[in-house]
Amino acid sequence: MSFTVTIDVSKQLETPASPETVFELLADVPRSASHFPDVEKLEPLGGNAFRWIMEKIAIGAHTLQQTIYACVYRSDRAAMSVSWTPVEGEGNAKVEGNWRIEPVETGAKVQLHTKGALEVDLPGFLQFLLSPLIELAFTQKIDRYISNLQAAFAKG
Repeated sequence: MSFTVTIDVSKQLETPASPETVFELLADVPRSASHFPDVEKLEPLGGNAFRWIMEKIAIGAHTLQQTIYACVYRSDRAAMSVSWTPVEGEGNAKVEGNWRIEPVETGAKVQLHTKGALEVDLPGFLQFLLSPLIELAFTQKIDRYISNLQAAFAKG
């Protein structure tokens, strides 16, 4: 019997890059995704929807889990935001969220909010043990993603 792990993350960063530069990168899903760690493949589904296939989580020769999900992306230049919603029936996770970009005197303030629900195909009794580890791993990936984006923004 499987169980679901729900993760809700909000992060904020400031960059000397202009809000327009930040928006251009974040609105370009394949370019933005190239900075996310452990993506095995990003598949375009049409209509600005993409399927994310993450690298398998394995211990030795045993694969524990591979996260797969799809989202539709909407970018709004006037509002300086990029949002995503899950594509129903795709994969074992549902992910939604948004980027909000605000001009500040020194460049841009960027806010990320994302929420995910991952169906873990392992016995339910392991939920108590594994849920905190999965949440930690996901949060660490987002932290690495933000660091990678900051480096990309610095390059212009």
